[in-house]
Amino acid sequence: MKKDHELRTEDDQADLSALFRVFGKIGLLSFGGPAAQIALLHRETVDTQGWLDEQSYLRGLSFCMMLPGPEAMQLATYIGWRLRGTLGGLMAGVLFILPGVFVIAALSAIYISFGDQTGIEVAFLGIQSAVFAIVVSAFWRLAKKALTGSVEIAIAVVSFGALFAFGVPFPVVVACAALVGALRRVDASAECPPMPKRDHLPGVLAIWGGLWAAPLVVLGLMGGGVLFDLALFFGKLAITTFGGAYAVLAYMTQEVVQARAWLSTDQMIDALGLAETTPGPLILVTQFVGQLVGQAQGGWALWLAAGLVTLWMTFIPCFLWIFAGAPYLEAITAKPRISASLQAITAAIVGVMASLGVWFAINVFFATVTESDMGLLNVPLPEPSSFKVLAFVCFLIAGLTLWGRGWSVPPVLGLGVLIALALTRLGL
Repeated sequence: MKKDHELRTEDDQADLSALFRVFGKIGLLSFGGPAAQIALLHRETVDTQGWLDEQSYLRGLSFCMMLPGPEAMQLATYIGWRLRGTLGGLMAGVLFILPGVFVIAALSAIYISFGDQTGIEVAFLGIQSAVFAIVVSAFWRLAKKALTGSVEIAIAVVSFGALFAFGVPFPVVVACAALVGALRRVDASAECPPMPKRDHLPGVLAIWGGLWAAPLVVLGLMGGGVLFDLALFFGKLAITTFGGAYAVLAYMTQEVVQARAWLSTDQMIDALGLAETTPGPLILVTQFVGQLVGQAQGGWALWLAAGLVTLWMTFIPCFLWIFAGAPYLEAITAKPRISASLQAITAAIVGVMASLGVWFAINVFFATVTESDMGLLNVPLPEPSSFKVLAFVCFLIAGLTLWGRGWSVPPVLGLGVLIALALTRLGL
C-alpha cells in the first residue's frame, strides 16, 4: 500500500484540463475568507475529486499555516504541485487569485472615480461597520484556539501593548514571539523523518527568488520612485504576513497611513471592506492599496503599474515557499522547536488582531480622533461627542446576523450597506 506522504503516480494524478476546471471553479467561488476557502478546497479536492486523502490534506494545510502569506492560496498551490508538479502548482495558485484580481481592479477604479459622493460614502460606512463585526468574529475564533495557557495569554497581551500603545513594528513583534517560543522547553527527543535530498533547492531558490527580486532591481535602475517604494514595502510585507490579512492590516496601517501617509484611515478601512466582497485571498487588499497609491501619485497608468507590482511582490513569494519547501513537508512539520515557535507566533497574532480591532472601533465609530502625546505612548484618542450612532447600529445588526444567524461574509456586507442607506434616508 502506498504511504500517505508519497506523491501519487502519473495514473493517479489529475490531468491539466481537470486541474484547470476544478481550480477555476474554486477561484470563482472562494468567498468568505480563509476558513471558507479551506473548506471549499477540501470539498473539491478530497471529497469530490478524491485527489488527496484526509491525512495528506491536513498535512499540507499544517505546512501552509506555518508559512507567511495567505494559507488558502498556498494550500491550493501545494495541492496543484502535489498532483502535477510545478506547472500544476502554478496553475492552481494563479487560478485561485485571478478572479479576485479582476474584481479588485474594478472596485478600486469605481472607488477612485465615485467614492466621494454622499451615497457612496454612506454605503462605505455600512461596509466598515460590518467589517468590524467580521474582525471581531475572526479575533474570537483565533483567540479560543491560540490562547491555551498563561504563556500564550501573556504573549498576546504584550504583543497588543507593543503594537497599539508603543508602535513597535509588526515584524519585530512576530520575531520576538518566535524567539520566545523557540526558547520554551520542548520534547527535543521526538523522532523526525529524515530530510530528503536538496538537489532541487538551489534551482528553485534561484528562479523564484530572482523573479521576486526582479522588480526591485529594474525599478531601482530606473531611479526608484513610488513603484520602487511599493515593491520594497510589499516585498517586506510578504515575508512577515503570519496570521493572515487581518493581522497584517495592523502593520500595513502603521506604514501606509501613519508612517508614509499614502492613504487616509478611512481609505484603509474601505480597502479591507472591499477586499471582503471579492473571491480569493483577503490579502488582495494589498492590490487595492497599491492601486490607490499609484493613481493618487501618477494617474491611471501608474494605477495599473502599481497593481501589477503589488501583486507580483505579494504572491511570487507564495510560489517560492511552496516549491522550495513542499518536498520537506514531513521533516519540517515534525520539528518540535519550529512547532513551538509557530504556537507563540499564533498567540502574538491574537494580540495583533486585538490592536486592529481597537483601532477599527475608534476610527469607525468616532468622526474625530486625535493622537495622544505621552512620551513613548502614541495612542489614538476618540472625541466622545463625535460618536457615530449610525455606524454602531450597522455594526450591531451585522454582528447579530454573523454570530447569531451564521450568515456568510458577502450577505453581511450587503446588509451593512442596505442598513446604512435605509437609516440615512430615515434621518439617523
